[in-house]
Amino acid sequence: MVDFSSRGADLRDRLRAAPASIFWVSGAIAVLVVLGLVRTRLSQVPDSGPSQPPLVSVVTVKALEVADVVTVTGTIAAREEAAITTEGDTGRIAAVLVDSGDRVREGQVLARLDTATVAPAVGSLQAQLEEARANSAVAEADYRRAQAVAATGAFSQQEIDRRRASAVAAEARVKVVAAQLNEAQARLRRTEIRAPFAGVVLTRAAEIGQLATPGGVPLFRVGRAGPMELRGNVAEQDLPRLAAAQSATVTVTGVAREFRGKVRLVGAAIDAQTRLGSVRVALDPDRDLRPGAFARGRIEVGKGLRPVLPQTAVLSDIEGNFVYVVDAQGAARRRSITLGQARPEGVVVAVGLSDGERVVTTAGAYLRSGEKVRLATQ
Repeated sequence: MVDFSSRGADLRDRLRAAPASIFWVSGAIAVLVVLGLVRTRLSQVPDSGPSQPPLVSVVTVKALEVADVVTVTGTIAAREEAAITTEGDTGRIAAVLVDSGDRVREGQVLARLDTATVAPAVGSLQAQLEEARANSAVAEADYRRAQAVAATGAFSQQEIDRRRASAVAAEARVKVVAAQLNEAQARLRRTEIRAPFAGVVLTRAAEIGQLATPGGVPLFRVGRAGPMELRGNVAEQDLPRLAAAQSATVTVTGVAREFRGKVRLVGAAIDAQTRLGSVRVALDPDRDLRPGAFARGRIEVGKGLRPVLPQTAVLSDIEGNFVYVVDAQGAARRRSITLGQARPEGVVVAVGLSDGERVVTTAGAYLRSGEKVRLATQ
């Protein structure tokens, strides 16, 4: 009978006694087998061949006749406006007779100041003037009677001269009181704040009980009825291109239609802080042209042939605006450009492109300058 337990123990003893190199050889054989399998799989993958150049769409540059336009932003205003405050002494407002938006006539009363001190002075001076005139009439009559009997010797020459001096003094008194009365009446009239011309009340700051002072905050602003204008600003480099009588198109916020006008005035100075110049565009009166409304104007300063590109063709980075131009060898080359105004059909290129050049319109953001490309369209 075979003793299996003794044989198993003998086998274990032999394995323990076997050199460790056997295990290392077995591991190396396994690694070689795996590498062989990987190489076999890789050899079965088909070769894709050389990479293809990127496919891009291009447009051939063709100059179009476009209008050179200068953009103006500003506000609508009446051509003539007046800031109105009191012209006389400081006074308290007793009545306000108009409000913003009201149409007024020339000379119409807008507000009245309190007349508690001025009106009594006028009444007192009127009484003094009547008294002075009566005294002057008496003095003049006495002098004439003395002159009438001077030849009879009834009055001495001294008495006649005295009566003459009294008549002259009484007449002078009349003139003094009349002048004082005129001044008081003028002060009384200035307590009525009137419109300097026919127009529209643009703003009203006057309130009953408010203290009105000469040179203080305007109580009213009145715009003369008639022509309106756009008062706007333009960039410093655009100001030399503007001149009187140039055509302009004005759009007003909230109004769908456009308004036609002409340049009326171009500013003579540049603001040192904003580097902007002023321009005024004359407009015909219209109910939709409300003073103070924000408006934008486009002024035509000429026409010329300029390349027009799709918006997608123009790229930009820290160096500025640029496009990719495909040269005769089929390579895309970066080209810096200067843009003009945006138009419905695309972007106007002021400087940088010539007729006949091919400009990449798509995939430009993924290209490198000098990279070969394939053209989807010619």
